[in-house]
Amino acid sequence: MQLYNKLSAKERAELIEKAGKERLTLSFYQYAKIGNPQLLRDHLFIFWNELDVLGRIYIAKEGINAQLSLPADRFKTFKLHLDTIHFLKDIRLNVAIEQNNMSFLKLKIKVRDKIVADGLEDNSFDVTNKGVHVNAEKFNALIEDENTVLIDMRNHYESEIGHFKNAVTPDVDTFRESLDIIEDDLKAHKEDKNLVMYCTGGIRCEKASAYFKHKGFKNVYQLEGGIIEYTRQVKEKELENKFLGKNFVFDDRRAEKISDHIIANCHQCGNPCDTHVNCANEACHLLFIQCETCKSDMDNCCSTNCKVINALPFEEQKELRKGQGNSNDIFKKGRADHLPYKKDLRNIFETLKQK
Repeated sequence: MQLYNKLSAKERAELIEKAGKERLTLSFYQYAKIGNPQLLRDHLFIFWNELDVLGRIYIAKEGINAQLSLPADRFKTFKLHLDTIHFLKDIRLNVAIEQNNMSFLKLKIKVRDKIVADGLEDNSFDVTNKGVHVNAEKFNALIEDENTVLIDMRNHYESEIGHFKNAVTPDVDTFRESLDIIEDDLKAHKEDKNLVMYCTGGIRCEKASAYFKHKGFKNVYQLEGGIIEYTRQVKEKELENKFLGKNFVFDDRRAEKISDHIIANCHQCGNPCDTHVNCANEACHLLFIQCETCKSDMDNCCSTNCKVINALPFEEQKELRKGQGNSNDIFKKGRADHLPYKKDLRNIFETLKQK
């Protein structure tokens, strides 16, 4: 019985091309009490592997967080299977705005302590005691209210390429960092302001809304289904789209275009650009924004040093990497000192303090 992926990304890509089938990229999450995450993990892997599901799925005692792709003609079977699991019956599935057959190339289902890396050790709040879920129409109305503070619950490299008009975009590297910043800066407005939050698909806001209610905030709202579902509703109902730019996604597509606005800049030359890439030097692999001109000039690298290393024969590169591990730049996501045009998003609560 196979319980783990056995094919490389290259082998899987070749199989997808050979199959010639259209695939759907989608995501979902659900907070629930799961007694035996490992048992559920193995059950899902066995069934989904047969359906040719690929993706990244985390299961914990607190629930499930899934980002995946599957052949479009097997969607009905997949959905029927989800409905056999009591806490996933009729779950909302966020279907990607832009499809790509190569969005995922492996099936990875992992048991984790939590389905969102929140860094919280406070177990006294109930994650199911969440804020009010609002649809796109209600969300648009709420964020025009002068008593509303709109918070982007994503990290700096996500909001840099796209965010809602007038949103507060904390300059943070992790979800956990934003929680303390928001609570501290809004502590005087726990009762007189609407705290409205959004993220990619809703999972971070789900936990954040419960956390802020636990901390005493009275009027807490979250965008139902996040940016993905908002975009679908805006198109379907012909509503005003208040999102500017691209929605960052955690698969090989990197982003989905939500509007024609380009609100970011190339980290190397400063020209308008919102395309994330990874440095071609495998010892660096830094995620940063790079325009086509710089991509050509720098051979897909983030620095002259990386360009020189990447031009070396493969075996020489391997020799240089021996015992070194990855550069810490891999975790900086655009913050490396040699990138002069990284947008500075600090002091993001100044607009609120000026009201």
